[in-house]
Amino acid sequence: MESYSFHSASFLLLASAVCCFSHPSLLGVHPLDEKYYTSHLIQCKDGSKSFSSDRLNDNFCDCSDGTDEPGTSACSAGKFYCRNLGSKPQFIVSSHVNDCYCDCCDGSDEYDGTIQCPNTCVMGGNAENMYGNYNSKVSDLGVFSEKETKNGVKSEESVHNLNGLKLAIILQVVVVIFLVFLWSFRCHTRYRRRRSR
Repeated sequence: MESYSFHSASFLLLASAVCCFSHPSLLGVHPLDEKYYTSHLIQCKDGSKSFSSDRLNDNFCDCSDGTDEPGTSACSAGKFYCRNLGSKPQFIVSSHVNDCYCDCCDGSDEYDGTIQCPNTCVMGGNAENMYGNYNSKVSDLGVFSEKETKNGVKSEESVHNLNGLKLAIILQVVVVIFLVFLWSFRCHTRYRRRRSR
C-alpha cells in the first residue's frame, strides 16, 4: 500500500511539473492540438489566413476563430483548454482568461499573477466547476451584461465554489487519516509478529 501511494503521489507531482514547464506559448492548447502549432507558419483553423508562430498568444487577435490566441482573452470566439490534472479537463470561453476568477480547477486560466488560484483538482474533485460554469452559459446566452455577470453571478458562484473547496479539503483530510491508519495498522501488525517469534 505504501509503494502504491508513493507512486501515485510521484505521478501527480511529475504531471504537475510537466504542465507547469510546458512551452508557455502553448498555454490553453488541447494536447492533441499541440502538433498543429509546431510549424513556423500556422493557418487559422477557419482557413481565413495564416500567422507566424511568434504571434501565438501575443494578446492580439489575428484569426477571427481564435486559433492564434488559445491562451489569452484577445479573441471573443476563442476557447481556453484547462488541463485540470487530477480532475476532468474542460474548455472555457477565452473571455474568462485572466478575469480575476478561477474558472479552471487547476488555476491555469489565471496565470498573469493578479490573483492566486488554489489547485482544487486534487483527488479528482473539480471543486471550482462542480456546479457547472454557470457564468459561461449566461454570458454565451447574453442574458446579463458583463457588469451584472461579474458582480451578481460570480459572487453567487463563489459561495458554491467555496462549498466545493471545503468538500475537496474534507475528502483530502479523510484520505490522509485513512492512510495514517493503514500505516499504523501495518506497524502494529509487524510489531505483533516480532513479539510472537
